[in-house]
Amino acid sequence: MGEVNEIYKPLYTSKNRYYLITGGRGSLKSSTIHDFVVRLTYEQGEGVLFTRYTMTSAEKSIIPEFLLTLDRLGVASAFEITKTKIVNKLTGSFILFSGIKTSSGDQTANLKSISGITCWVIEEGEDYTDEKSFDTIDDSIRTISKQNRVIWIQNPSTREHFIYKRWLENSTKQIEIEGYNVTVSDKPEITHIHSWYGIAKHYLSHDWLAKANKAKEQQPKWYYHNYIGGWLERAEGAIFTNLTHGEFDNSLPYVYGQDYGFSVDPTTLIKVAVDEKKKIIYADEKFYSTVGMGTNEIFEANKQATKPNELIIADSAEPRLIDDLRRKGTNIIPCEKGAGSVSAGITKMQDYQIVITPTSHNLRKELSNYIWNDKKAGIPVDAFNHCIDPLRYSTMYLTKHKTSTGIRKNSLI
Repeated sequence: MGEVNEIYKPLYTSKNRYYLITGGRGSLKSSTIHDFVVRLTYEQGEGVLFTRYTMTSAEKSIIPEFLLTLDRLGVASAFEITKTKIVNKLTGSFILFSGIKTSSGDQTANLKSISGITCWVIEEGEDYTDEKSFDTIDDSIRTISKQNRVIWIQNPSTREHFIYKRWLENSTKQIEIEGYNVTVSDKPEITHIHSWYGIAKHYLSHDWLAKANKAKEQQPKWYYHNYIGGWLERAEGAIFTNLTHGEFDNSLPYVYGQDYGFSVDPTTLIKVAVDEKKKIIYADEKFYSTVGMGTNEIFEANKQATKPNELIIADSAEPRLIDDLRRKGTNIIPCEKGAGSVSAGITKMQDYQIVITPTSHNLRKELSNYIWNDKKAGIPVDAFNHCIDPLRYSTMYLTKHKTSTGIRKNSLI
């Protein structure tokens, strides 16, 4: 079946549960893992769940890639192939393909109930931002007769990604690649393999290598991230770069912004003040709850996080919920929305320095990863916005009412 590159041999020798596979473009990450799981099916009793966070039909997306792997290894005749599954006819071991988020919704509940899974592979992990669903599926990989493996494959994104925070943050272990230092996990329970295109130059075209060398000379930061596989402080092309950490200025008038969760989305509350003279927005994350919250739970959470009569600017898409909260005694009004309101709010916020309190972890993560979907049209990605949206509601309210007689020190009512 061919030789295994020296860097990737720990896949076959480590007894750990967790494998972190990172690296830049052209570093053999996916092809090596594809080879590994095909080889794994030659052992009886192995069941591989192969996922991407978002996936179109496996038949059209990932199955063709594995067919190429089977042909390259010369073993295609040993496998039975369906629309979602590849089965080794010699052993009965299988590879099952699925997305976590699909057009039909969240598949976490279905995936955690699949029996016989000994190895879970997560490809394109940079797209996987739902830590809760990761833990849910991880907990279901618990076959006692075989080594259990969770293999996470990722082109490094930002240091706000939960995998970096869980397995790499505060690590003092580094490797050097072409003069660049790359952080690797020092946790004994993690087998971390980091590779780069230098191990695969004989597989890469001359024009591709020329492009990489040009980037090294002209765009060293991009080269470090894209080709060496280094982690970024914030997403490439992040909308908000005007960020700093600091304490909330309670001497300023403030309001709270609120966004409401749907399905797996969180319900959030963000405290916001604006200093017009210094052009500073202060933001403090009060809560970020991924647990499904009804009206009573939201009311109680707001009551704990705010003082009586402090004003909440809420997502206007939930008028019935806002009315219910108001009847219970919450000082709450809907935000103003309209054509172009998102783009206008973003433009407004870009004119200010944004000071984030040290405990606002989810807000910091969102601001570091919020990018344009269509910059020309002023449309951001519909992600990383559960804290940013209420921050925007509040900022627009405060700047619009800055001369209002309704403003008083410490609160707006």
